[in-house]
Amino acid sequence: MLTNQKIKIDVCSEFGQLEGVIIHTPGQEVEEMTPENAERALYSDILNLSVAAGEYSTFKGVLNKVSQTFEVKDLLSDILQNDEVKSSLLKEICFSEGAMDIFPALMEQHAADLSRQLIQGVFLERNNLTRFLSQERFSLRPLHNFLFTRDASMTFGNEVLIGKMASKVRDREAVIMNAIFNNHPLLETTTINPNTPENILNFPGISIEGGDFQVGREDVLVVGTGIRTSTHGIDFILENIKAKKSGMQHILIQELPDAPESFIHLDMVFTFMDMDACMVYEPLIMGTNRFHTIHIRVENGKVIDIREQKNLPKALKKLGIDMDPIQCGGGIDSWTQEREQWHSGANFLAFAPGKVIGYERNIHTIEQLSQKGFQIITARDLLSGRCEIPDGKCVITIPGSELARGGGGARCMSMPIRRKKV
Repeated sequence: MLTNQKIKIDVCSEFGQLEGVIIHTPGQEVEEMTPENAERALYSDILNLSVAAGEYSTFKGVLNKVSQTFEVKDLLSDILQNDEVKSSLLKEICFSEGAMDIFPALMEQHAADLSRQLIQGVFLERNNLTRFLSQERFSLRPLHNFLFTRDASMTFGNEVLIGKMASKVRDREAVIMNAIFNNHPLLETTTINPNTPENILNFPGISIEGGDFQVGREDVLVVGTGIRTSTHGIDFILENIKAKKSGMQHILIQELPDAPESFIHLDMVFTFMDMDACMVYEPLIMGTNRFHTIHIRVENGKVIDIREQKNLPKALKKLGIDMDPIQCGGGIDSWTQEREQWHSGANFLAFAPGKVIGYERNIHTIEQLSQKGFQIITARDLLSGRCEIPDGKCVITIPGSELARGGGGARCMSMPIRRKKV
């Protein structure tokens, strides 16, 4: 993948035309889940790789038609060809996961093989009594969640914020993405890493994941806080904005409930679709509930105002971003809305203004989009050449009978690194 053409990281909205996106095609790490370890891996069920891989291939095929795509395993393999980077990254991973004994053997691995093992897991070598009797299968556990590349890093302008994962089982994802952005010759950016001892000391309880992080405009961030992104995590983001941004900046915060598990991130209940349209899970985003929507204004490095707002669309409208909220599950009844939200019915990836990708299984959500003027195109028709992407608004529907059971949708499975300005 190494090339002389650099890509300058630049993301100033959730809906500018997509020009570069990082993805991870699920592999053997998905097959290493069992009913016993699924909960530890943050899954409520185990996935069938053969089905999930076929669905993901369709998703990737659509992305390849609309953007340049980069696989995590290829970017990682590239940087592992540098022995200094390889040694530093392996020391960090092995030390943090209590596996320094395998460091010498990993250093002997070729870059491509090592990249695969760091994602799919390193089997435990049972060469002494303790390891022989161990109930563990791996010295380094598989990264079951890495197909959701959105969470471990997030772009804002020309910088990349590295995730501070809420669960230790995902820490290595952030370590790998930090290494890629800091060392890959193709990527031109500056990273902000909350995973340093100083930041963890100054922001106790800090956690930040990309599913909660959305860019409304160059001066507007929309961030969810719940079980995956803590208030301390948002305070960390706030301090970085105060330190670096001149003029007026806005952070809109949406509180999320701890349950059900389908509410883990903001993008499971709210996503931008166009300059004037968003997808919402109406009971939480628009309804009367106890979960706060808060607007923080920062001007020239100082917080000048913090106040509660009625809901996200109304808060955005006050900032000149007038959104037409489209209802996940349609306006039929709360049962239908709840059912489709559970399967990522509010989770859409915009690849251009008014052009989005989402699961075909959420039929009432898709019908609602049709009523709002979005042309419905199946990924199969697009990839077979039976149709093209139209000039107007559209939704490309992808299969998701298996992928949706992993707890994420098209936005979760993509990490944009470059978009055209709107």
